[in-house]
Amino acid sequence: MTKAHVSAWATAALAALLAGCAADGSPPNAMSAATPVAAVEAAAMTSMPITVDNFMLADANYMGHELYREAGDAKVVVLISHMNNCPIVRNLAPALRELEAKYGPRGVKFLMLNSAIQDSPEEIKAEAAEYGFNMPILKDTHQLVGEQLGVTRTAEFYVIDPKTWKVAYRGPLDDRLDYGSQKAAAEHPWATNAIEAVLAGRPAVAAGKPTAGCLIDFPERGKVAKISYSKEIAPILEAKCVACHQKGGIGPMQLTSYEMVKGFSPMIREVIRTDRMPPWNVDPHVGKWADDKSLTAAEVKTVVHWIEQGAPRDGGPDPLARKRPAVAEFPLGKPDLILEIPSYTIPASGVVDYQRPVAVNPLAEGKWVKASTYVVSQRQGVHHFLSGYLKEVPKDGKGNESRWGASMGGYAVGAESSLWPKNVGTYLPPGGAIGFQAHYTPFGKEVTDKSKIGLYFYKDGEKPELMMRSSIVVDNTIKIPAGVARHKETAYIQIPKDMLLYSAFPHAHYRGYASDLWLETPDGKKQQLLAMPRYDFNWQREYTFAEPMKIPAGSRLIANYWYDNSKQNPANPDASKTIVWGDQSWEEMFYTAIRYRWLDETSTKQVEYDDLIDKTRLFGMFDDNMDGMIQKAEFKGELGDRLAPFFAQMDQNKSGGVEDDELMAALKVMGGRRREAQRAPAAAPAPAAAKAGGGR
Repeated sequence: MTKAHVSAWATAALAALLAGCAADGSPPNAMSAATPVAAVEAAAMTSMPITVDNFMLADANYMGHELYREAGDAKVVVLISHMNNCPIVRNLAPALRELEAKYGPRGVKFLMLNSAIQDSPEEIKAEAAEYGFNMPILKDTHQLVGEQLGVTRTAEFYVIDPKTWKVAYRGPLDDRLDYGSQKAAAEHPWATNAIEAVLAGRPAVAAGKPTAGCLIDFPERGKVAKISYSKEIAPILEAKCVACHQKGGIGPMQLTSYEMVKGFSPMIREVIRTDRMPPWNVDPHVGKWADDKSLTAAEVKTVVHWIEQGAPRDGGPDPLARKRPAVAEFPLGKPDLILEIPSYTIPASGVVDYQRPVAVNPLAEGKWVKASTYVVSQRQGVHHFLSGYLKEVPKDGKGNESRWGASMGGYAVGAESSLWPKNVGTYLPPGGAIGFQAHYTPFGKEVTDKSKIGLYFYKDGEKPELMMRSSIVVDNTIKIPAGVARHKETAYIQIPKDMLLYSAFPHAHYRGYASDLWLETPDGKKQQLLAMPRYDFNWQREYTFAEPMKIPAGSRLIANYWYDNSKQNPANPDASKTIVWGDQSWEEMFYTAIRYRWLDETSTKQVEYDDLIDKTRLFGMFDDNMDGMIQKAEFKGELGDRLAPFFAQMDQNKSGGVEDDELMAALKVMGGRRREAQRAPAAAPAPAAAKAGGGR
């Protein structure tokens, strides 16, 4: 840090301290037993070292960071407490950049922790850019991590040994700032010495030091009254957990008695802190959702605080121990039509190619579909089902996607029923058949899957006025380098007419790490519609907006995916391989299914705008930097590799990039590959994904 930086840091820090002094002029963190903050600080200093429990938090860019996974091969992890508008934190930026440049190559992982209740992710992102913070700033929305660490002030450094997850040192960076005084240079670089000590495998000399940072408000710390199991905890579990965690449910344990909840309480605390349960993986700061299955902030803190109180039982009967009816096979009630998907025996091992069975449609008259539910008999072995109407029963018995019409819904791991909005439907003609795309995955035991689909219709005479449609933002040009932990891919589609967007369904495979969805309107403004900081292959679902989103004509829907192809990914089959698009789970996908309707379409006045979307899809796959041109390096994937050698010939206007009309001309010259190239890869679990060959 330069002398100018030291001077600015000291001046700002002193001003912050003076601003926070008590009426008698004492520093704000004077160790008085009468002050709650001082008591917390004193207790934290005397209880060193502590163990840091695992957690998952999103940073200001909505990228998830799970502590134990994030550490990876790190030799030291350093957490630094952060808060916006704190001059002491702001002036740490140069020192933190120097620390990261010096110790990052030596295996030290740096993360900042913002537990300030007043700071939003957008505000954190803006201030980080202004002051040059390069390391991730994790938003501790529920303050659970800050509470567990005993954070009271900003600029506290927690030097952690990832071998034991013990805190080797907690305190300031150094002694340049003390209560009411400052130095031009540090005499005691405590945090740096602690990092060196952990790297060398020896204890830190200074295990703990008080920090002269800005106070952070933890309104519930030390003030949480005894929480009632029967009045507070049981109702939360009943509303958000028991439907899956009961006999016959999808959950692995039955949370239907106090004894079960108490026995699993440490695990419940862990899966809440790591955001694995409930399986609702979108960030609450972006978007409002229908049928939101996440725990509210108050529910999260209530359950975790109760467990940290020892998960006590109060008197009276156990609300969870009541007798329950058996879990319904069809949660929406008895379907109007049940079709059995032809059974398939999944081998114990090996690779199973996509199966394309058909089920004959017995209807003698057309119906309007308003919902569908799949009942899957072998959940471990079924990756996904997709469906599409076939005008005729295929003679070869294979319901190939190229023949599909309207979708009857789909299933993916963790997905539930597909419900059409009120007064919106999909037409199922009489006769013909329903074709299925079935992806089965062996799991070590030979089993026979006997799944089925239930369809729910509008009553006779209840013809819906509006049409539901489906499409996809897809990219089969993805190329994920070996060993890379956060590889990003981007694709978009153009929206030709005014649309109402109802839902989005992100899908990737084992290396999928995070995903989002953006709207870019014709005036260039961008709005984030969905943020998924941590994608979970085991829990995939459709996210339906609480209110449909108006998408103006001329807009772009942009999807970004991040992939973890590193050794730190516990699900990664092989971190040494470069990964491209493929059907199987050890390959990868980039596939966001959307459900929408055209504003000027009704069930009696149908339009063909979907074809206009299809024509933009290929260009949106290649144009990763979204500048309206495809540079040579952006030609990736099988088709891209074939086109790249002809880049100079395709760039007819010598602009340095291939534009849309030039790409279409090149495909036409290649022999009619345009339709094949634009066709969406038919291999993903869109709950209402229509014709996979074109997203219709």
